[in-house]
Formats: sequence, C-alpha cells, structure tokens
Amino acid sequence: MKQLDRYILKKFLTTFFFSIFLFAVIAIVVDVSEKTEDFGRSGLGIKRIITDYYYGFVPHIIALLFPLFVFIAVIFFTSKMAGKSEIIAILASGTSYGRWLRPYWIGGIFLAVILWFANQYVVPRANKIRGAFEANYIDRNSTYNALLNTSSNIYLRIDSFTYAGIYSYDTLSKRGGPMFLYKVKQGKVVENKRADVIQWDTATRKWKLESVIDRKIDVLKEHITLTSTEVEGFSFKPLDLSRDKYTKDKLTTPELDRFIALEELRGSEGLNDLKVERYRRDATSVTVLLLTLIGAIIAGRKVRGGSGVHLAVGFMIAALFIITDRFSTIFSTKGNLPPLIAAWIPNLIFVFVVIYLYRKAPK
Repeated sequence: MKQLDRYILKKFLTTFFFSIFLFAVIAIVVDVSEKTEDFGRSGLGIKRIITDYYYGFVPHIIALLFPLFVFIAVIFFTSKMAGKSEIIAILASGTSYGRWLRPYWIGGIFLAVILWFANQYVVPRANKIRGAFEANYIDRNSTYNALLNTSSNIYLRIDSFTYAGIYSYDTLSKRGGPMFLYKVKQGKVVENKRADVIQWDTATRKWKLESVIDRKIDVLKEHITLTSTEVEGFSFKPLDLSRDKYTKDKLTTPELDRFIALEELRGSEGLNDLKVERYRRDATSVTVLLLTLIGAIIAGRKVRGGSGVHLAVGFMIAALFIITDRFSTIFSTKGNLPPLIAAWIPNLIFVFVVIYLYRKAPK
C-alpha cells in the first residue's frame, strides 16, 4: 500500500467513523427524550436500560443509515481535497484516474464486509434485544401490541405426510390450543391426533401436549388412545409460530433461511417479503461500494460552490436510489416481481451510473 492509499484511506475511515459516532450520539439523545416516561415507568436502572435496550438500538440505527453515511463521508472529505486542488496535483503527477480510485475501492470493500457481517448476524440479534425491551416495557399497555402477541388459526405442514393446525397461540407464554394433527398416506387419513393444549418445554426443547386423543385408522379398524400428557419433537419451534411482521428482522440469516423453507413447506403467503429481506442483506453491502465510487467521482471534480454543490448532487442521487429501492420492494411484495431481482435492481441500475460518471469524469 502506497502513501497515497494510506493518506486517502485515513481521511475516508476517519471521516466516516467520526460522522457515524456523532449520528449515534444524536440518535440516542433524541430517543431518550422520546422514551423518558417509558423508562421511568419500567423501574429499570440506567445500566439495565443500556444493556437491555441501547445495545440493540444503536446497531439497528447505525446499520439502517450505514450506506448513506459512507456516501456523505466520501463526498465530504473528497470535496475538501478537490477544493484544495489536491486531486488535480495527484493526477498531474502522472497518477492515473483508476489508480487514484484504488483506496476508495479498498475502503468501500472494507466497510461493505463490515456491513455484510453485521446484517447477517449482529443486527438481527440487536433487533431481538430492542424488540423484547419494547414489548415488555414500552408497548405492553397497548391493545394493538397485545393483539400482535396472539396468533390464531395457524396451519402448517410438518413433513410430506403430516399436517397440523393450532387454533390459538400466545407467543409470550409459548402456549396454545386446541391443536390437531393429520397423517395422510396414499390420499387417506391414517392418523388423527387432537390435544387441548400445546406447550413449549424449554428444558427438553420439545412440545408438550395435554389431554391428547390419538385415533389411528387401519383400513376398517380404528384404535383410539387417550393420554393426559405427551411429548412430541415436532420440526417447528416457537419462533416459527410467530405472526409478528417484524420477525424477519430478528432472525439471523441461517435462521431466516430455515424460516423461509418452513413457510414454503406450509404454502404460506407473503413469502416475497421474507425473500426480499434475505437478498437485501447481501445487496446492501454492494450498495456501500457503489455509493463510495459515485461519491468519489462526483466530489473529485473541483467546481464553483465546493462541498455544497457536491452534497446537493449526492443527496439527489441518494434519493433516487432510495426511491428505486422502495418501488422494487413494493412491486415484489405486492406484485409478481421476483424477490432476487427486486433486491438487486437498485444496484444493477447504479452500476451503469458508476460507469457513466467514470467515463464523463475529467481525468
């Protein structure tokens, strides 16, 4: 790595981490002012509030605006360099335009990898912490939130031959019922099991059924068994029964892949929403690199008006990117656009923007 690379990378990373730190502090202050009464009613100390809420809130809000702050940081420090004619001096010394962009590639890829890992594992766990705190201490008095904690008429396919249904299920107590289970072979029902209660046993990590009636049908014979309790190792877990529309945000990528596979087995609706979320976790990382290059090319040109003009142009491009992203998501979740294409359309479009700006840039 040459001195030029170290010089630009130092400015890039320093500006980015400083701006994201300031934004996190401002976001925390605003959030505290909005939730002061809720924190007071919770009866928790400062330490518990920090560990049980802000450990989840801070990664969530940073990841949400991570690409935008990378873009702003690149435009800001590159525009300052252009205003001081540093970039003109670098190119006049014989350095090619592509060579000048190399540290931006390195920094963009470095930050993209950080965001990719965070989206796969860190942010979902942070959302789980934040969501649990809000459910227990902030939204617990809300009637709407209470309704969200209860799911009704859940139907699922356990395996190729077994189908089950739960008429009511409480996600907080992990208890529901009544429930039924059918086993079908060669188009005929061979077993019909019903239970008044289904309860998740956290010790054995299995389902406990109460007041079970098991009917097994063999040609013209029927065997009925009555048991007070029964333990079953069903393939589904409590999280799979949740009907919270924010569930996808709380699942790590391996958990989300498993959840999508289970929902496909059930034949559930709304799969596109889950798949768009899954593919976007990868696509957003590429967005960081594209916005880095766009910001460098735009701000690398010395213009009258300096940083103000560069920031204005940058915000216009960022707005177009966000609009494209929103439209593609809506067309996928509400229409027939494949989720993979919906997640990657903004990046595919802005690849051509990068190429166009690169070719038009004064070198």
